[in-house]
Order: sequence, then structure tokens, then C-alpha cells
Amino acid sequence: MSDDFFAPPPFSASSSVERIRRALREKRSLTERGAARFDWRGQPAVEIAVDGAVIRARVAKHPMRSSDWQLRTLSDGAMVRHWIEDTLRQVERWSDED
Repeated sequence: MSDDFFAPPPFSASSSVERIRRALREKRSLTERGAARFDWRGQPAVEIAVDGAVIRARVAKHPMRSSDWQLRTLSDGAMVRHWIEDTLRQVERWSDED
């Protein structure tokens, strides 16, 4: 018997970027700037870009003019879900700290 009974759908970077954008737009403390950048209180906080079949996502450790960035490469739906959850939690921490 084959182990291929259930295979997840193939990863689509472009539709996943749209999913990420929707999730980040719902967060009222983030402001969308163009198709690939979100600001938090006027400072760059999140950048996303499609790079072939993967998504390159950068999140500021703490938004400021010259932020330190955490880069993640997202290559499947599960990674996208976890990244969205982690990013939204991080934005909540920024709000709690201020």
C-alpha cells in the first residue's frame, strides 16, 4: 500500500503572500506600505517577498530606523502558519512594551 494516500496541496508562494498580507492587515497596529512592507508606528516592521517558490520574510526584532532583522524562508503552508502566529505575537509584545 502506498503512503501517498493524502498529500497536501502544492505550495503556492503568491497565494501564501496574500494570506500573510490579510493576516497582518487585520492587526490594527500595523500599517501596510506597498505590497510587501508593513510599518509599526511609522517604523519598518515586516517585509515579505516572493523568491521563486519560497517566501522571504523579514521581521524587525524591535522596529526603529535601523532595525535588526530576523530573516525566515517559508517554503510550505505549515511554515507560513507558524510564521504568522509568531509575528502577531511579536507585534503584541511591542505594544505591551510601550
